[in-house]
This record gives sequence, C-alpha cells and structure tokens, in this order.
Amino acid sequence: MSAEKMGTRGLGNEEKEGALSPEDLSEMLAAGTKEVHEKAENTQFVKDFLRGRIRKELFKLGAVALYYTYTAMEEEIERNKDHPQFAPLYFPAELHRHEALARDLEYFYGPEWRNQITCSKATQCYVDRIHQVGEEDPVLLVAHAYTRYMGDLSGGQVLKKVAQRALKLPPTGEGLEFYQFDGIHSAKAFKQLYRSRMNELELDMDTKKRLVDEAVKAFQFNMEVFEELEEIGKTFQEDVLDAGMPVHGAMDGDISKCPYYAAKMAASGGTAYMCQMAMVVLRHPTGQVLFATWFAALAGLAAWYLM
Repeated sequence: MSAEKMGTRGLGNEEKEGALSPEDLSEMLAAGTKEVHEKAENTQFVKDFLRGRIRKELFKLGAVALYYTYTAMEEEIERNKDHPQFAPLYFPAELHRHEALARDLEYFYGPEWRNQITCSKATQCYVDRIHQVGEEDPVLLVAHAYTRYMGDLSGGQVLKKVAQRALKLPPTGEGLEFYQFDGIHSAKAFKQLYRSRMNELELDMDTKKRLVDEAVKAFQFNMEVFEELEEIGKTFQEDVLDAGMPVHGAMDGDISKCPYYAAKMAASGGTAYMCQMAMVVLRHPTGQVLFATWFAALAGLAAWYLM
C-alpha cells in the first residue's frame, strides 16, 4: 500500500499527535531503551561503519544476519496479523524487508545465494527469541517491530549513504534495497503514524513494561550480532575503506570531536558546537569532500536518537 493510500487506514487524524504522556507506549519505549540504544551505537562495529571503515565481506555477512532476522520476524507478524494487540501495526507493503534483503543477497552472492549463506550463532539466538515470542506471547512482537522498523526508517538511512559511498555501490540502489522503502512517501509522517497506532493499543501498564523489557532485549540481541561481526572481521585480511572521521575512541578526551555529540548539540540548538565540528572536519584531508555527506548522516542519527 502506498503512502498516499494510507489515509484509508486512518492517517488523517493521526498526523496531528496531541500532547504525549509518559505512560504512552512510544514514550515508555524511547525512555526505557535510551541507555541500551546508546550502547548499541557505541559498539565498535557501528562506530567503524559510521566512519566508513567497512569491509565488503563483513557488510555482506551483516545483510545475511538481517535476512534471517527479518524473515523470522515477518513470519511471526504474518502469523499474528489479526491479533488485536498487533493488528493496528500490520503494514506489510510499507515495512516488510525480507524480500528486499533477498535481492540484496542475490546481488552480492549471485543467483545461488541461498546455498552460500548460513545463520550465525548470535543471529540464531535472536531468531529463536522472535519465534518464541510469536508463538507464546504475540504482543511482544510490538517491541521487536518497533526496534527494527523505526531504526530502519531513521538511522538506517544514514548507514545506507555511508555504505553506498564507502563500498562504491551503484547509485541505482543495487545491494542496498533493504534501506529503500518504496511504499513510504514520508518517513517522518509514517513514524508519527506508527507511534500513534502503538499508543492506541489497549494495553495495561504491566504489558507496557514487558514491552519495554523486550525492546531492551532486542537491542541486546543486535549488539551480540554486532560483536560477533566484529570478531569475524578480525580474521579478514581485506583492506578497508576509511573515511577518516573521528569517533569516540579517537577523540583524545575532547568530546567536541565526537560526531554523535555534535549531532545531539545541533538538534538541541547548539550552533556553536556545529561550527566547531565543521572546522575540525574541513581541516581534515578528506573532510572537504565528505562534509556534506556526514552532516546529513549526523542529523539522521540525532533524529533517531530523539524520536
């Protein structure tokens, strides 16, 4: 279903959210996952990715992990699409990713890609939990869907730009279809709709707290996959592409050099910090070329952090 047709599903009034309450599910999830979200963003794998240090083989393995994860999640979503505590969040045409991931894997591995991939140990743990939730406690699928899809529509768009540039992937989108949501015209409007639908679910406070706990687990599963990929990457001899942008581990104690910090300051009106960051970047040998791309990337990270 296209974004233009979503009005038939009640988008009209949901575009204008009223004042949110701390007890709204979207607010509880954002607050309850803030700490683990920051930890996930600070894993070495993610930091290297964001500064353009991407091994192509590792990127391919990341796509494999995503394929198994989304296949499991979307199987359980289909199984529970009429469940009253999940049905309002059923947007297969707009959100489902496993078919796009299949096309990405065919691009990277060729037509026999299914015979060349396996589910890693960390990914299998994630997959097993998703299936357990879908079979035993379907309302908890809300936490997994929120964690994955909202991230894909936010920070995921940053990763797409970094990967396309660092891996020199085709501008026509091959290998990155996972990040392309053809059924969504406005990511911002859709996320607003999705959060509104979440807040309208008839859930008691105990269930909302269980959903927050499950969302934390989802982030932890993701971190375990990141850590597994980082360990695998240590065995590769392939050269990496380095955009040379400073990350937390290379700041020499100067927090103003941190891209994530600069993005947060920009989102909160810290113009001076953005100017300082711009000067640091423009003095870097590759900064003049990459400045525009990274400015967009940092803004995207801030938007996801603050959603």
